[in-house]
Amino acid sequence: MASFNRSDELRGAEFVDADLRGARFVGADLSGVVMRGVEVRGLEIDAPWLSEGGSFLRVNGVDVTPLVEAELDRRFPGRADRRAGDPDGLRAAWAVLERTWAATLERVAAMPAGTVDVSVSGEWSFVQTLRHLILATDLWFRQAVLGIEQPFHPIGLAGAGAEDDGLDMSVFTTVTPSYAEVLEVRAGRLAMVRDFLATVTADDLAVARKNPWAPEREETTLSCLHVILEEEWEHHRYAVRDLDAIGTTYDA
Repeated sequence: MASFNRSDELRGAEFVDADLRGARFVGADLSGVVMRGVEVRGLEIDAPWLSEGGSFLRVNGVDVTPLVEAELDRRFPGRADRRAGDPDGLRAAWAVLERTWAATLERVAAMPAGTVDVSVSGEWSFVQTLRHLILATDLWFRQAVLGIEQPFHPIGLAGAGAEDDGLDMSVFTTVTPSYAEVLEVRAGRLAMVRDFLATVTADDLAVARKNPWAPEREETTLSCLHVILEEEWEHHRYAVRDLDAIGTTYDA
């Protein structure tokens, strides 16, 4: 099977009567791609940044982005509040988020042993997702908002390409931590944000911060918190999607 990576130049390529059945695109930039007269039965798209920056996804001339966002908000009560702009709204949004994750942890606890380590289609396992959220909190809260010089817990898990973006991977462990340890650290990170939000003011939210990936770019406390909320809800969606798939496998 042919494999194309970021070193291959396919920008502007034209595929005519090409058989792409079963092809898989991971981390690929498909912005501006035009498809005409295509067969898309069973086509699945997962684009977490679908609604950002005025982007759109048109199917037969209809921008389906608002429809997708509305359906996700319906499926995940509280998700719509992830862009709350005031202290009370952020506190409420975080409380709902924590309750949502608590319910998901209960679901996982009731599933067969080893569920937390199962990878679906090469995606992160449940425990790896939690480790990544630890890193996201360390990056956007402990580093960007609190200004901690060494903000990272060693069990945090970075995505592909993080080292290329300037993240020092030497601070992270090469030993796989136990699920219990991950839960403990994760609970501590959630509590840190909760405690911060308990006393945050509108003036605090407007304070300028450095974007941890691009220090020359200015963020605010509010925008950093929005990134954390976005990360939390998107990765919860991934986790639930994969737990559903795992559950179906076990049920079968």
